[in-house]
Amino acid sequence: MADRRYTKSHEWIVVDGKTVTVGITDFAQSQLGDVVFLELPSPGRKLAEREAFGVVESVKAASDLYSPIAGKISAVNDRLSANPELVNSDPYGDGWILKVELAGELPSDLLDEAGYRKVTEAASH
Repeated sequence: MADRRYTKSHEWIVVDGKTVTVGITDFAQSQLGDVVFLELPSPGRKLAEREAFGVVESVKAASDLYSPIAGKISAVNDRLSANPELVNSDPYGDGWILKVELAGELPSDLLDEAGYRKVTEAASH
């Protein structure tokens, strides 16, 4: 997708005005395996760029989740509490993790799809 940006730590964002939706990439969920639990923050929390905001646990491992941007959490995907597997089955849709009201500008190091593909290809070798 042209409007989706990625981080080297395997998060994605979609920007809609000042609201930024955050999730983990298909590559990340496939590396994790079956997601069984997500520890997520409460709306209203302020995040710094690259700050850890939660944990995703799978049958293989637990990994920290990092905010690609600075801002205030406006919404958390409550469906993930009862259905954490949405991160596996629909990482770019129903498996979104949180929405953040952007504070300032987008980081300059976000990757487009081609740039992120190079990261995942390097990680696969």
